Amino acid sequence: MKAQQIMAAGDPGSTDIWALANSPVLWLCALGVYAVIFVQCVLYKRAVKKAAPHVDMPLAEVKESFRAGAVASIGPSLAVVLVAIALLALFGTPAVLVRIGLIGSAAAETGSASISASTMGAALGGETYTQQVFGVAFMAMSLSGAIWMICTLIMTPLLKKGGNNLAKRNPAVMALVPTAALLGAFSALTIAELPKSNVHMILVFIFAAMMGLCLYLAKTLQLQWMKEWALGISIVVSIIAAYFLHTA
Repeated sequence: MKAQQIMAAGDPGSTDIWALANSPVLWLCALGVYAVIFVQCVLYKRAVKKAAPHVDMPLAEVKESFRAGAVASIGPSLAVVLVAIALLALFGTPAVLVRIGLIGSAAAETGSASISASTMGAALGGETYTQQVFGVAFMAMSLSGAIWMICTLIMTPLLKKGGNNLAKRNPAVMALVPTAALLGAFSALTIAELPKSNVHMILVFIFAAMMGLCLYLAKTLQLQWMKEWALGISIVVSIIAAYFLHTA
């Protein structure tokens, strides 16, 4: 049986994708990615605690920030999980774990995989989806994610240097730039969803209304935890609403 699996995993024309998709090499790559992420988390946590006293940030506020960040990540993580489940049938568990564990866009990388497969006259998940097509598609996804990481590695020091220079010349402007950048980025993403369909438009308004309601309740009832959970609650409600709107 093992000999058959090894032979199948080495046959580019075979449609037995799982013999290749679940290979030990890919599992080692997935474990390596999450090991790096874990080490990064530990290093960032230590760096924050070390830098906090220099900016007069109490330890209690540091812990509150960590907790708020963890809670706020639940909502976006649900969206990633849903995308991951959809990709499992195409790329297998190790490949999906590698891709969602790194910076990138699931939509962009899936598009890269689809384009690379089409150049070989195949379709993802179709009868022509062979191990060779899987390898090329997975490599296209990996290169797509690698460019994100390389750009981040190169641009971050440059942007930091520019930010420091701007902060020295005009601190007020530097205080507004990050906020304006976030508003611009998320506004562009939101506006791009509106023309897609009436369901998309309704979901945008549902999410905005739910977010506004959570923040209003947090302010009115003095519920600090509500601010932390507002994003997660809004996303969960929007996902439930999307399910009923699509099945209605």
